[in-house]
Amino acid sequence: MGIVFLYVKFLKRGILMIRNKFLLGTAAVLVSVTLAACGETEDHSEMDAGSDAEQVEMDDDMEEMDEDTDDAHAGMDHSSDGEVPEGLEEASDPTYAVGDQAMMEADHMPGMDGAEATISGAFDTVAYSVTYTPTTGGDPVVDHKWVIHEELEDPGEAPLSEGDEVVLATDHMEGMEGAEAEIVSAEDTTVYMVDFTTADTGEAVVNHKWVTESELSPAE
Repeated sequence: MGIVFLYVKFLKRGILMIRNKFLLGTAAVLVSVTLAACGETEDHSEMDAGSDAEQVEMDDDMEEMDEDTDDAHAGMDHSSDGEVPEGLEEASDPTYAVGDQAMMEADHMPGMDGAEATISGAFDTVAYSVTYTPTTGGDPVVDHKWVIHEELEDPGEAPLSEGDEVVLATDHMEGMEGAEAEIVSAEDTTVYMVDFTTADTGEAVVNHKWVTESELSPAE
């Protein structure tokens, strides 16, 4: 009987040890799975946070670009007194005569593209797109349209070439007159002075300088 009792006791202890090892193993597996899941969640959280930060930065950059564009036009004199530079010749046979209506396809300033214009002057010259740094300071104004040959200081013979350096002798925008500029492009064309109402704000603009021939189309 004593031997049987010891055998049963030993057997129970073995079973208990096996069960404990099984439980410990199961617990270890559960802990590993939990830690892996937590790590994966943290990785996704970090990735999401990084993506959100990048999106915010992109939005800020776009907003800054929009603000820069608005600032570039903030000092622009949309209207003028109608005076033209000395030596500028009226067009002999313009496509659009004074008093004609035409649709504008240009975005030099907000509210211009798609607006109907009334021609108030037509002149044959060379129109330039220029990049310059305002005399009042600030960032360069890039690819400003348009400055005509007669609005340059001692320009010499027309047309000038891309990359030529000139001095501006007009005040379409604040800080433009007297500024050093670089020719971006040149277009031998008829330029028009126009009256129109802006498509976005309804502002009345008179004697705006300048719109080129290619930026106008017949009014419907």
